[in-house]
Amino acid sequence: MNVEHVSRSLKQLGLFGKVLGILLVYLQTLFPFIPFVVVAGANVILFGLWKGFLINYTMSCLGAITSFFIARYYAYNWVSGKLERYPLIVEFNKRLERNGFLYIALSRIIPVLPSLAINLGAGVMKVSARNFILGTLVGKFPMIFLESLIGHDLLHFRQNKDRLLILLAVFAIFMYVGNVFKKKLGGKKTP
Repeated sequence: MNVEHVSRSLKQLGLFGKVLGILLVYLQTLFPFIPFVVVAGANVILFGLWKGFLINYTMSCLGAITSFFIARYYAYNWVSGKLERYPLIVEFNKRLERNGFLYIALSRIIPVLPSLAINLGAGVMKVSARNFILGTLVGKFPMIFLESLIGHDLLHFRQNKDRLLILLAVFAIFMYVGNVFKKKLGGKKTP
């Protein structure tokens, strides 16, 4: 699946396609079945750059908050059982209690972990709901904007090729920094 295919399919459905485009962002945040940049790009094409970005940002934040509360109130035992095997996560939990907003915001800007892992992990850790929500709102803004712009520029490559190359370089830097942090935080599983 690519941005052009998804946007074309949604356009053919008319109003229902627009509603589906909005819901796709929310569902992708809960169940990442397709790369976010594809859904974000399709919505930018469907709704225009600014309205598409606002839809992507709003629905992605709502999906993240939903995942957080599902983990906190309905899947606590299952998620915490999975996380206990990583000693660094237990140590990180102590830091989250003191600086939850900062760590959530940074983890959204620098992709150390997949967004769903952040949502579920934070739901069972000692970060307050307030710090999670504020950190998510602040941290998701630059990445959602970047991914929406990349999705837009992929289809308008001729007009925006210089900007697209800069955006891809910025995205690559974020991914590289995220991978460096991921390796440092990796730790070995305990048996």
